[in-house]
Amino acid sequence: MSLADLLAVGAATLGESGGSPMDPRIRPVWPDAQVAGPAFSVACGTGDNLAVHAAVAEAPPGSVLCVSFESPAARGYWGEVLTTGAQARGIIGLVIDGGVRDTEALERLRFPVFASGVVLRGAGKAASGSIGGWADVGEVRVHTGDLVVGDRDGVVVVPSARFSEVRAAALARVAKEDDMFQKLRDGATTVELLDLDTLGVRRGPWSSAQPTSRDGHSPR
Repeated sequence: MSLADLLAVGAATLGESGGSPMDPRIRPVWPDAQVAGPAFSVACGTGDNLAVHAAVAEAPPGSVLCVSFESPAARGYWGEVLTTGAQARGIIGLVIDGGVRDTEALERLRFPVFASGVVLRGAGKAASGSIGGWADVGEVRVHTGDLVVGDRDGVVVVPSARFSEVRAAALARVAKEDDMFQKLRDGATTVELLDLDTLGVRRGPWSSAQPTSRDGHSPR
């Protein structure tokens, strides 16, 4: 399964197939941003992005930078300058549990960025931080080399050691859902296909529907 195939499967399906979804605060900062590639983890000090600059200089081409901070601070840790440098070095995207800025430029440059917010105030460049190890981003521990997939639904992380397992589960889920879509078009309901028990759902006087139990029978 290529990176393009993973994008086609989507973050939501991968998250339902054994991947680790990030907290929903991590969102694309421009419409239709999407990325899939190996993580390069960056851990920064509070209010400081020195380690981000080091990562842009040293991360392998094709990397997705995944950035965490010791504690929250309202700063714009990434913008057009770092984006220009990252693209020149072959970095393909950014996932950051912090703020970014210059969002118009990020979209114009088509650089995929997923962040927890947009902040004008800049960051310091004094704390040491670390790169190339692991980072806790969006409540998920991301190790360098893990697979990161982000799209308009959010970001999911697939540990490198579990890639084959998650890949197989995702492909099986896609096939199952394709079959379900056809049955829905043919008139089936999700209640039937998912074997849902609707006896506990209250109905108003307008409803003509009959509740069903898991055995498919209506109450007497």
